[in-house]
Amino acid sequence: IVLTDCVTASTSHLYFCAGEVWAVNITIPNTLIRGTVGGEALLSVRYNSFSLDLPVIKWELKREKSVTVVQSIGTDIIGTPRSEYRDRILVFENGTLLLHNLRLSDDGIYDVAISITDDIFTGEGSITLTVDEPISRPYIYVESSSVLELSENIIFNCSHENGTRTTYRWFKGGKPLTNETRFLLSPDQKLLTIKRVLMTDDDIYSCTVENPVGSATSLPIRLTVYRRTSLYIILSTGGIFLLITLVTVCACWTPSKKQRHPRTRKDPSMDDSSSNSIGSPSELDNPPCYTRSPEYTTSFTQSTGSPACSHRYT
Repeated sequence: IVLTDCVTASTSHLYFCAGEVWAVNITIPNTLIRGTVGGEALLSVRYNSFSLDLPVIKWELKREKSVTVVQSIGTDIIGTPRSEYRDRILVFENGTLLLHNLRLSDDGIYDVAISITDDIFTGEGSITLTVDEPISRPYIYVESSSVLELSENIIFNCSHENGTRTTYRWFKGGKPLTNETRFLLSPDQKLLTIKRVLMTDDDIYSCTVENPVGSATSLPIRLTVYRRTSLYIILSTGGIFLLITLVTVCACWTPSKKQRHPRTRKDPSMDDSSSNSIGSPSELDNPPCYTRSPEYTTSFTQSTGSPACSHRYT
C-alpha cells in the first residue's frame, strides 16, 4: 500500500486508500438530548464499516476524570457495569445507548468510541444529555393583595415546589412585564417589586416558569389599590419637613426659670377683722374692762349706752 495514494476525509472519519475504508464512520442524528428525571434517554448513533467483525463500543461520561458508562462487543456488555448504571443501560447493535430511570447525576456530555479490528481508525462522537425535573404549578406569594396608593416596595414571589434550570416571566393584565422604573425584577426574575404603587397598578398578575422540559403558569392574583385622601397626600409630602421643624424647635427651646419668693405664714390670731390694735373702731366703742389689778385711782363714768367700769390707777 502506497500512503501517497490515500485520501483523508476527516469530517466523516473516512480514510480511503486504494479504494478501501480504513476507519469507522459514525453518524449522530442529534447531538443534544433532553430528558426528565425518571424518564428515558436514547443516545442514538449509527456507524458504517466494510468489516464484518462485531464493533467494540465504549460510552464514557465526561467529568474531571471520565467515567466509563458501558463497554460492549456488539450488544454483549463486557464486565459488570458500575453500580449507578446497573440495570439502567442497554446497548444496540448500531452503537446506540438507552438510559432508563434518568437521574439528575446523568446530566453531562457522553463520548462514544466505536472500533473494529480490521479498521485502523476508531470512530468517535459526542452527545450532550440534559436531565431536568418537571416543573410543578407555580403560585404567587405576596404579603397583602390590597394596598394603599403610594405604598412602597410591594413584592411578588413566584414560588414552586419542583423544577430545575428554571426561568421566569411576569405578566400584568396578560401582557409581559419587563424591568421598568417602578417595576423591578430580581436577577433570576423570580421576584417582582413595585417600588411605588399607583392606581394604574390595580390589575391581575401572573408568572410563568419554564425549563428545558416544560413550563407551567400560576393562577392569576389581583392587586387591589385604594386611593389615598387629599389630606394624606399633603401630609405625606410635607410631613417630613414639618416633623424636622418641630424637632428643631423643641430641641432649641428651654423653659425660663422664675425666682420663687418664700411666703410667710400668717398667724390666724392676727386677723385684721379681730385686731385689737389701739385705735381700732371696736376698741374705741367698747374699751376693755379690767376686773383685777391694775387698780385705778381715777374713776369716770362711761357715756350712756356703755356699761360703766370703775378704773383705779395705782
